[in-house]
Amino acid sequence: MQNKISRRAIVRGGLIAGAFIPAMGLMSGSAAAASLPALDPKDPTAQALGFVPDATKVDAAANPTYKPTQKCGNCAQYQGKAGDATAGCNIFAGKSVPQGGWCKVWAQKPA
Repeated sequence: MQNKISRRAIVRGGLIAGAFIPAMGLMSGSAAAASLPALDPKDPTAQALGFVPDATKVDAAANPTYKPTQKCGNCAQYQGKAGDATAGCNIFAGKSVPQGGWCKVWAQKPA
């Protein structure tokens, strides 16, 4: 007995696979963001940009643009959500930063 596959079955299978593959990518992308290594304050780029993991310890005399309300969590470069303890940063690619940190590149997150 010979099984024939209809064009309709092939198109339906392609549509299902086309919807399933991007959904899997979204799920693995959020898991990958959570597993980023923490940024070391001794990293050369971090030192050049005055990164500190705790914004309350910023030397205001050495960083005249610093304001006490500025933190990684409310910076436009921070890739996490408001409640995330750590998240990726556009400036420090491949590393996570704490939401309470700060660096000289801080820019207000758009409302």
